[in-house]
Amino acid sequence: MATFNTLVISKIQRETSKAVSISFDVPESLKHTYAFEAGQYLTLKTKIDGQEIRRDYSISSSPKSNDLTVTIKEIENGIFSSFANKDLKVGESIAVAPPKGRFTFIPNTNNNTIVAFAAGSGITPIMSILKTVLETNEEQKFILIYGNKSPEETIFYQTLSTLEAQYPTRFELQYVYSQAQDERALFGRIDKGNTNYSLKNLINIDLTSAFYLCGPEKMIHTVKEVLLQHNVCEDDILFELFTATTTVAEAQVSIPSGPTKATVLVDDETTEISVNSEQTILEAALKHDVDVPYSCQGGVCSSCICRITKGTAEMRQNSVLTDGEVAEGLVLSCQAVSTSAVIHVDFDDV
Repeated sequence: MATFNTLVISKIQRETSKAVSISFDVPESLKHTYAFEAGQYLTLKTKIDGQEIRRDYSISSSPKSNDLTVTIKEIENGIFSSFANKDLKVGESIAVAPPKGRFTFIPNTNNNTIVAFAAGSGITPIMSILKTVLETNEEQKFILIYGNKSPEETIFYQTLSTLEAQYPTRFELQYVYSQAQDERALFGRIDKGNTNYSLKNLINIDLTSAFYLCGPEKMIHTVKEVLLQHNVCEDDILFELFTATTTVAEAQVSIPSGPTKATVLVDDETTEISVNSEQTILEAALKHDVDVPYSCQGGVCSSCICRITKGTAEMRQNSVLTDGEVAEGLVLSCQAVSTSAVIHVDFDDV
């Protein structure tokens, strides 16, 4: 079950004309519950026009800051993002689930450089990681290649300038602007050419311990491809999708002729449900009022991951799980369709 607590909004800071950072007041009794690792996200829940809406937003503050802050960029026709940017006020309350996510950085004694490629609102988890590196290891450097349309639309522009001045020998920042000419920025997008430029002029691969990529799917695939061509170990490339910019062809899934008998385990409680051939596991669970975790329902976030312990299921699309994780039985329940007459689904062992 996705456990939500009601938290009071303690601060709202406008980052750009279409992005705000929202901080929450966490009671002492919940401090442990909302302790987080750099790079994780929160699921927010509210009702808008009578409809329950859940969305995931990355934490942009660092664990050492004692702040719990998410940054939300308003997107076109975005129900929750528009609500957050225009309607939320300090002092109001909202339902917040505990931190989740595997796109994380944990401080260690490795002094090798951390490199990040971010575009647009993909900067939000990167900001938490960046601050953590700079705050926790005086010998470690951080290099950020950050793409936007212009300085005015660059989330955290002032904060990044402050960090540059505060850590002149440990933080290197390369902007990439697609709609503005700037003497300190590359022009265009984070494409193959600008990625190769960064590797040649800014980054020493041999002295880098990890690459973090966050932004649109096309950017992530492009940067990852270039890194692999430069012999970067795939295990050292971590990524998180914010939006899928390409249409993924749905897999041809062989489904049973009749309903699947499914046993769903969540929070140590077992529920028997029936899954129709047209339904995903998540759709069937929600129809039977099983309180399983979920958020985007579009195969982009990782909130609804579960493990198939008996029977089989196939995903219509997958941009989150690795081949190894799929081999271990993990699936995105919002994309998983049963391919056996009986199936056991475990939301606890993930």
